[in-house]
Amino acid sequence: MRSRIEAADLVEAAAAFLKEAEGELSGRMAFHAKVAANALAIAVRELREQPDDVEAEALGALLPDVPRGERVAAACARIRSGAWTVETPGLLDALEAGVTARLAVDNPRFPTLQRLRGA
Repeated sequence: MRSRIEAADLVEAAAAFLKEAEGELSGRMAFHAKVAANALAIAVRELREQPDDVEAEALGALLPDVPRGERVAAACARIRSGAWTVETPGLLDALEAGVTARLAVDNPRFPTLQRLRGA
């Protein structure tokens, strides 16, 4: 059991409040409450899924000497130059891990997401 409240929990509570308040509002205010609640829901998923970290970690096996924050750019450069192709061992798995993490944030109801997560 967690003993402290995490940022994602606070943002999630604010989103829940806005969803509840939306029912009491009308017109433009209801629309803006819905947009704000949806934006906060995305922020919660970003905080929980941490796609940047997942992507950097997945590329770590291919780029162990590249600093974490530079791995995506380094991988893109290698792909663009042709140094890495679909035959590069581990590349497709690393790319799939990053895409899966980003998809969980951007479109968690995407039907293929469950397949990608191995469910």
